[in-house]
Amino acid sequence: MQIIRYNEEIKVTEKKLSVAMGNFDGLHLGHRSVIELAKPINPLSKFGVLTFEPHPREFFSPKQESFRLMTQDAKQMTLEKLGLDVLLEVPFTREMSELEPSVFIKKVLLEYFKLEHVVIGEDFKFGYQRKGDARLLKILGNSFGIKVTIAPLIKSNKIEISSTAIREALKNGDPRKASKMLGDWYSIVGTVIEGDKRGRNLGYPTINLGLSGLHLPKFGVYSAIVKILTGSHKGSYSSVVSIGERPTYGTNHPNLEAHLFNFSDDIYGEKIAVSLISFQRPEIAFKSSAELILQMNADSAIAQEVIQKLELL
Repeated sequence: MQIIRYNEEIKVTEKKLSVAMGNFDGLHLGHRSVIELAKPINPLSKFGVLTFEPHPREFFSPKQESFRLMTQDAKQMTLEKLGLDVLLEVPFTREMSELEPSVFIKKVLLEYFKLEHVVIGEDFKFGYQRKGDARLLKILGNSFGIKVTIAPLIKSNKIEISSTAIREALKNGDPRKASKMLGDWYSIVGTVIEGDKRGRNLGYPTINLGLSGLHLPKFGVYSAIVKILTGSHKGSYSSVVSIGERPTYGTNHPNLEAHLFNFSDDIYGEKIAVSLISFQRPEIAFKSSAELILQMNADSAIAQEVIQKLELL
């Protein structure tokens, strides 16, 4: 997958591009239905996604609580799996935010990226003060010679699928509900960092991920599948995962600790994807290490049973 970033000083040579346009946070089933409609019939056309970075919501409210369901790196990895030829990234700047809808279409979509087909969801907004909507894009796009397809919102069991609904499910400790909207297990992707190594001393070595910039699921313990994506230990491993601030050892920044069953090698610097399967219990503080170990034994047994019953490995 080729990544092309909007830069007026660099000319784009690609032509006949058919793209889905949006922020696509989480890449849920609704997003995937929009992207699917962008697949071109013409074999000479290339298929892609146009997205904005940073997310406009981050740009206008930089101090708000993190809301992203996935990092940009994770989004790129998932889009590549969907078979894209190109990913078009538009830096969301003050100048970009102040473009009138007609100017955005002419300057960015037509003259720079030379798009021949754009697919957007029916709730898509764009341009200065979000003046543009799907209907206006279709009218103006067609006047510029760009075919515009408006994708309807997708519902599951009469519930509208949205990133907001997925965040709510994760906040409530319901990764299975989130997975039904995502079309896959909710996964946190990142690079393994060095932890405090307390787990080794307790007989439960863990691997650690930072959670900076992401919407945080409900703090607690989860049954999970960890996929090691790089290095000599590539593969999928059943695991028990703790997400939170580790209150037993004082106040800490939120992080993710995963204990992989029958695995104890160091994989610092490797990329992993942690798929949350089932919420087991909330985060609590323990009075002693012995009490914590007893609970970890119980947590591990539950996680192994859950993953075995679901036949995930």
